[in-house]
Amino acid sequence: MIDRSGYELEVDEAFGGPDLDDRLWLPNYLPHWSSREATRARYDVGGGQLRLRIDADQPPWNPEKDGWIRVSGLQTGQSSGPVGSRSGQLQFTDGLIVREARPVEALYTPTYGLFEVRLAAIPDPANMVALWMIGFEDRPERSGEICICEIFGRDVGTNSARIGVGIHPWADPALREDFDQVAVEIDVRGSHWYAAEWRPGSVRFYIDEQLVKVVDQAPAYPMQSMLTLYEFGTGPEPVSPATAYPKVAVIERFRGWRPIYGPGAREAAFPG
Repeated sequence: MIDRSGYELEVDEAFGGPDLDDRLWLPNYLPHWSSREATRARYDVGGGQLRLRIDADQPPWNPEKDGWIRVSGLQTGQSSGPVGSRSGQLQFTDGLIVREARPVEALYTPTYGLFEVRLAAIPDPANMVALWMIGFEDRPERSGEICICEIFGRDVGTNSARIGVGIHPWADPALREDFDQVAVEIDVRGSHWYAAEWRPGSVRFYIDEQLVKVVDQAPAYPMQSMLTLYEFGTGPEPVSPATAYPKVAVIERFRGWRPIYGPGAREAAFPG
């Protein structure tokens, strides 16, 4: 079980609707490498659910650099350099150039804490749903990733699944790759809790309150959250018949807990 006694609840997003909370979420996926139009999330929200969608007519988010991948994603921060520069968050491949400059917006970029999501996966093998955190990248090396969960439809069975969890260093020389697909005996097509407890020097990963992985390293800088639904394709046409759309991932809750004392705590929380 997760011990929450050392934390205070800072963010509790229950998607009561009827709109996204624009104090927390930006409804685009890495728009600086593409455009706000091509990266705009498709979603419905309200009644205790966020329903991220991939629609049949949805364009790929960046065909020049990322092929025919389509994304509906939300993020809690953004920044980039000027148009034409190479300065931007998540350098996922070589030769990236800023196409649309974005202002610095740090809506929710904590350092350390406990982060949880309750969501249902999609069994379609073309799709993947994920919650992950990336460095806010106020400096290029502050770019590590904590993957709280990524669930490919191809890894989803009726009563079992493989869940991706762990660390990706990207351009952070202080981190090393430490990522696993954890086998679990649950039906992830229904809603389950996925969590990461991020502390100085370690990250602990949980599924439905059960510890599934520990890494002995951790980023040490502000990070933003990325809540994303992907569809992977090889050409301009949708990968499934039109009757299969929209593809929908249901998210029911997102919570962020801040340490009460020590690194990551509010200054007012320190004794004295």
